[in-house]
Amino acid sequence: MSRSVTTRMAQWSARHPGWAVGLWLVFVAATFALGSVMETRQATGSENGVGESQHADQITESGDFPDPDTDNVLITPLAGGWDAQQATAAAEDVAARIDAHPEVAEVGAPVPSPVGEGVLVPITFGEDVDGEETLPLLDPDIAAVAAQNSDLRVELIGGSSIDKGINDLVDSDLGKAGMISLPLTLGILLLAFGAIIAAGVPLLLALSAVMSAMGLWAVASQVFPDPGTVMHVILLVGMAVGVDYSLFYLKREREERAKGRAHLDAVAIAAETSGRSVIVSGLAVMVSMGGLYLAGDPVFNGLGSGAIIVVAVAMLGSLTVLPAVLSKLGRAVDRPRVPFIWRLTNRAYNADHQPRLWPTLLKPALRAPKTTLVLALAAMAALAFFALDMQPKNSELEDFPPDMPTIQAYERLTTAFPSEGNTHWIAVKADAASAEAVADALTDLNTRAAGGELFAPAAEPDLEVSGDRTVTVMALPVPFSTGTTGAEDSLHTLRDELVPATVGKIAGADVAVGGGIAGDIDYVEHQRRALPLVIGFVVLLTFLMMAVAFKSIVVALVTAALNLVSAAAAFGVLVLVFQKTWAENLLDFNSNGHVVTWIPLFLFVILFGLSMDYHVFVVSRIREAVKQGMNTRDAVAYGITRTAGVVTSAAIVMVAVFGVFATLSMLEMKQIGVGLSVAILIDATVIRIFLLPSIMTLLGRANWWPSRLGRFTPGTPAAPERVEALAGAGR
Repeated sequence: MSRSVTTRMAQWSARHPGWAVGLWLVFVAATFALGSVMETRQATGSENGVGESQHADQITESGDFPDPDTDNVLITPLAGGWDAQQATAAAEDVAARIDAHPEVAEVGAPVPSPVGEGVLVPITFGEDVDGEETLPLLDPDIAAVAAQNSDLRVELIGGSSIDKGINDLVDSDLGKAGMISLPLTLGILLLAFGAIIAAGVPLLLALSAVMSAMGLWAVASQVFPDPGTVMHVILLVGMAVGVDYSLFYLKREREERAKGRAHLDAVAIAAETSGRSVIVSGLAVMVSMGGLYLAGDPVFNGLGSGAIIVVAVAMLGSLTVLPAVLSKLGRAVDRPRVPFIWRLTNRAYNADHQPRLWPTLLKPALRAPKTTLVLALAAMAALAFFALDMQPKNSELEDFPPDMPTIQAYERLTTAFPSEGNTHWIAVKADAASAEAVADALTDLNTRAAGGELFAPAAEPDLEVSGDRTVTVMALPVPFSTGTTGAEDSLHTLRDELVPATVGKIAGADVAVGGGIAGDIDYVEHQRRALPLVIGFVVLLTFLMMAVAFKSIVVALVTAALNLVSAAAAFGVLVLVFQKTWAENLLDFNSNGHVVTWIPLFLFVILFGLSMDYHVFVVSRIREAVKQGMNTRDAVAYGITRTAGVVTSAAIVMVAVFGVFATLSMLEMKQIGVGLSVAILIDATVIRIFLLPSIMTLLGRANWWPSRLGRFTPGTPAAPERVEALAGAGR
């Protein structure tokens, strides 16, 4: 008899547990150490962008301008009236203190606010100095000046301090996610297994997969730079699929042992059945995430690569080291037992135990499939309707928690110095002989912009010319936040009118408008163009994989349709939660009326992949039952009931892990957490209890077309030869 790859892998690991576990530990340690010595490459501005704004960044970078880290000391009134003379003296004092540091290359002259109460002291660090690392050295100077001027607020705010504030927040969020998700996941697994070792094994395998993937990501980032969120995604996806894959395997192995199988036989059967489901669902996730490459977007290249790596490692671990661990532990995997919980969970594996809950929940779908299907689809359509109003927008500083000190300082900075807020950047590349003409044209543009309300230009244009005089860049401040109508109007006016009428007339000049506002608008437009291509690719590839795995076009079509339904409903919930204000206090965020631009496409792809975990596992058991002679209705009831415990446990783990991310500070992580939690919840309840069983019941034998599966008289005895053959293969 031909044995599957999963069975052969499991058998080798089970027969050589020392080698299998040892090689896994070496692999995890080596990859993690590799990540420790190889620094993750962060994406630059031009690598993160798309469209004309990306081209503007590329022109600017080609000018090879000095790009040292910078920051500012901002002095504003803390209480009482504003004493400009005192503030200027404080500024000169702090400037002298900071200038004494060898890491600081230059301290600019104090600049008074043009519109209000404030003084700004610009700081430029040395060319090879890391501004973030140097900031703590300046804290004593800031504190000393603040102590001498109790009615003034003296603080650091600028590029380096903003980066440091965001990085500190990310580190804090990752730590919080780990501190909450690990004990929460362990608690859920204890309830699922009723034994400490059985609960700990999936968690340890998931953690080792995450550690290894983080190390491998440091290598992959040299090709696909990190947009800043990949580590979050690796932790999020790795914990979810790592636990799920181990859970599927462990549950089936325990079920077979409860039937009286020898230990190695149970491992072999679990490899042939659940192991196959792990491979199909794992490949489906990776194929889905691979669709992100088609977006032609550096952000998605990074996110997709990170997710693919961690899923591949988790899948490898569940198919190799898990059988080895189970063979080594033997029945000790069910020790030490948690008394009450063990008796409760172990009942499900008793052959005489007749479950009551799931047969009751499945009655509507099995007895009235048409009515159940219509009502369930109507409920999903009602949720999906809200997704039509989705308003995408890139995440900005204003979207970070308002109580974050960096954000509060930034608001004071932009209030006192509007030119330090949102800015359009006009980048021009031309022959060195045209440098004077370019400067004159940009000066003309600056003058024209001063005549309207869409811009806030300085009296003298802010020009920067490269050393070879081929690249000129001009900053043009605007008094609007990103995502507002005023910001969009200012960009269109600049690109469609001001640039063509001035610098655009210079022959041979390459001109592009970039900046935060331009990047946001370009990115949204890019997403709209890429979305149909990625969705089409993911749906088609998933369809083909399911058709090959189950030898059924109908199962593949149903899978694709149900995944689209759950994704659409999840998007509707995302809009209801984050574009409205009712959930602000519940989730501790301030609604900006938008969904972060990259979230919908990323969620769609990852949801399409993750939903395969349950679907493949459940449909595989239904197919097994049909092959053993059950009619479709009985097979659906059997398959869903027999997988109810493991699928429910896996869904609870996923919802819990994703739910933790909904409590984090960053808006992107909240939206990912809510979107994934809701989608998994819908998939494990509405899809599994109502839609899937009602559709399969209605289709009957047609479920398996064009294969001949099910074309025999209902009630045909099961095929014990196949089961015994599987068991024998493990001996």
